Amino acid sequence: MGKSLQALWTAAQEQPLALPKLFLRVKAPEQVERLFAAVKAYQSILTGFIFPKYTVTNATAYNRALEAVNGQAAQPLVMMPILESPDIVDLPGRPERLQAIKAHIDAMGELVLNVRVGGNDFCNQFAARRHYDETIYDILPVAQLLGDILTVFSRDYVVSGPVWEFFSSHNDEWKRGLRAELKRDRLNGFVGKTVIHPKQIPVVNEMLKITSKDLQDAKAILNWDSSGLQVGKSYGGERMNEVRTNYNWARKTLLLAELYGIV
Repeated sequence: MGKSLQALWTAAQEQPLALPKLFLRVKAPEQVERLFAAVKAYQSILTGFIFPKYTVTNATAYNRALEAVNGQAAQPLVMMPILESPDIVDLPGRPERLQAIKAHIDAMGELVLNVRVGGNDFCNQFAARRHYDETIYDILPVAQLLGDILTVFSRDYVVSGPVWEFFSSHNDEWKRGLRAELKRDRLNGFVGKTVIHPKQIPVVNEMLKITSKDLQDAKAILNWDSSGLQVGKSYGGERMNEVRTNYNWARKTLLLAELYGIV
């Protein structure tokens, strides 16, 4: 890890280099300060830390570790907590636990770049595993849990979709499966997708693009004449646009179009 960061840092000093946001994934809160000390010389290319199995029992420790590191860092480092611990799977008390986790995340303010979910960890709790012609939404107890997480977090944070295991098959069935799951991710409020292989990246980026019809509708809604009727026909004449009920969707659509582009 240290050698990789050193090599990237050295290359960035020698020539203009377009680097992605780089994160260190720890296994426990006590590793945060130790890892930062090991790479402190290269912190200028470091964005933050990934905190796996972030939950009520370790959230305070994770938060304090990040605060301690930021007390030494030249620029603020951010966090990406992953909600994947078994304690949020049990239905009794789940709403209270999720709200308690959110309170810990809220306490870190703008240092939270993204909230992630551990789909495979949840599937493991139910001894389930999807094939490339199935989506995680076909596993009902996991889909319900993801729905609960989105209900609590997605109005305030970017929540990225769960990992897709497949990256190869004889006739690219894995791509069709990934596209199908991404379509349902977007519909339900996830933004982005955890990828585990470079071949997945172009599929994910393409699926996250906004259609031109959605973009035109979003612009129309956000620029609506407030003195007139607040409902009207869509850009393509296929559906209803209503300012009050489609406003948040329109704002999000414009942001996604700016980030991912337009189909």
